Amino acid sequence: MISIDNRSRVPIYEQLIIGFKLQIINGVLLPDEKLPSVRQLAQELTINPNTIQKAYRELEYLGYTYSVPGKGSFVNTIQNEMNKERIQMLTETLNKTVKELLFLGLTKEEIIQAIESMEVNHHDDTTE
Repeated sequence: MISIDNRSRVPIYEQLIIGFKLQIINGVLLPDEKLPSVRQLAQELTINPNTIQKAYRELEYLGYTYSVPGKGSFVNTIQNEMNKERIQMLTETLNKTVKELLFLGLTKEEIIQAIESMEVNHHDDTTE
């Protein structure tokens, strides 16, 4: 399930979003699978229900989930068009970041090395 680090500088609702996104992307949560209720998750994680509701709203906004009034939140089927838009947006962000890293003095090789090391440790970095 989702784990929260109360000592992290990352806000709790963002930790929830990251945790659910990883579970959806990695196939732990499947399309149309129901997410835990806000009340249930609030009790399990001992956090404010409003924080969970905020994370659920953001997940829905990002297209990872959908809600059914009176039933709860469910994992959305990842749609190719949504993926294309998200990939384009993330690629633009990556381009800006790489340009800034080059400006700050990193070499192309150092950036590639950093990316390659992320592939090995990508789960560790996203849970901090």
